[in-house]
Amino acid sequence: MDLSHLGTPTGPMVRVHGGFANRMYRLDTDRGSFAVKELNLVDRRWPYHAEDVFRFERAAFTAGIPMPEPVSAGHRVLVHRWVEGETMPEAPVTPAYAFEIGEILARLHALDTGWTGAAVDGPAARDWPGLAARARATGQPWAAELTSRAGTFVAIADFVDTCARPGPVVVTHRDIQPWNLLSHRGRPVVLDWELSGPLDLSGELGSTAFSLAKGPGFDDIRPAVFHAVLDGYVAGGGTLPPWGPGWFAFLIGGWLGHTRWNIVRCLAGVETGSGPDLALSRESARDGISGLPVLFARLPALLELLRP
Repeated sequence: MDLSHLGTPTGPMVRVHGGFANRMYRLDTDRGSFAVKELNLVDRRWPYHAEDVFRFERAAFTAGIPMPEPVSAGHRVLVHRWVEGETMPEAPVTPAYAFEIGEILARLHALDTGWTGAAVDGPAARDWPGLAARARATGQPWAAELTSRAGTFVAIADFVDTCARPGPVVVTHRDIQPWNLLSHRGRPVVLDWELSGPLDLSGELGSTAFSLAKGPGFDDIRPAVFHAVLDGYVAGGGTLPPWGPGWFAFLIGGWLGHTRWNIVRCLAGVETGSGPDLALSRESARDGISGLPVLFARLPALLELLRP
């Protein structure tokens, strides 16, 4: 990759492990420190709209959204200024932190950047029984569990595709999760913007608020944190959409697609040289197969627990 526009390196580029979709490196040069993201081009789940995303990022950065400065974007490589901060654990954030995230979302949704690319999402896959058969044939450790739950995953796909979304559609980050956030002096910094695009507002609010309000499982969900995101959104000038299952359709659909993608990577059984390491795909597949049906079963209770 040609990174000459970033200056003269002062040391080797260093791999930063942990990404769920792409590969990240830190590069220090005489012009500063940069986060260099090598996009996965081997088995991406959808096309990357580089020009739209970069325009959205630049508008957000100019508007004062706390985020790394976007430097350049191409077909294969994204570059941002390196930002120091504390990584966020998979645990409920403080209500103050959640409130500020809600304000950030309201400010993002007020930007008028437009979007020229096609819609990001397509229909949910329904080939779960076939994937289960392939898992058994290749001796995957979670083959029996996937086989027993293949029908549940088809039902989840039906829910994702048929659940009503109240609107409106906004151009937004689409992936504000603990692993895409830093804490800098107790304040949020939003990372990893490459999944940005149009999304139903309820899906963005539900996914964001839920991810910040929960611990590693589903037994530690803090309604006060969930509601703090919504309060921050209203305080920032946003209007909440009608409450209903559509608030969680994007969250569930995203996890469904992520689980299937990692299952397919495990079935291939080889390192692709792009995207997450195979060991991380195995972990993500296992977590999705065991965890997603639990979340889906608890959806009615969650709607009551988290009702605004």
